[in-house]
Amino acid sequence: MNRDTRYLESILHHDIPLTRDMGLEVVDWQARQLRLFLPLDANVNHKSTMFGGSLYCGAVLGGWGWLHLALREEGIEDGHIVIQEGQISYPLPVTGDASVICDAPQEKTWKRFLATYRRYGRARIALQTRVLNTASKDPAVQFEGQYVLHR
Repeated sequence: MNRDTRYLESILHHDIPLTRDMGLEVVDWQARQLRLFLPLDANVNHKSTMFGGSLYCGAVLGGWGWLHLALREEGIEDGHIVIQEGQISYPLPVTGDASVICDAPQEKTWKRFLATYRRYGRARIALQTRVLNTASKDPAVQFEGQYVLHR
């Protein structure tokens, strides 16, 4: 765990206490990719798979955390990030622990987002998150969230 991952996990556990109960861990932040971990035990449903609400929360937090760390790298710490809209699909059940992965958007999308925020004090960006069964490479959950940053 590096300094950025410890920082983000501390923010999430302090500002969103539910993340502690979910057992959410920030695993890695490098090459503009964020990886989170969700344990099955803390998020299990009546079918012994991961609860859909936990998966949704993990997916939203993957995008929120990605944006938080990317903005920090840009020296932008005066904004508030909110989720405006989200669409999720659950093509596979999560039968064990899960990895939540959010990758960077296209560079031109990111640059446009930053320029808009710097000029108007408000900008929105779509981020995609996927959730994998830890033992698999196939996405069990696919999520696209529209995030808004405002002063």
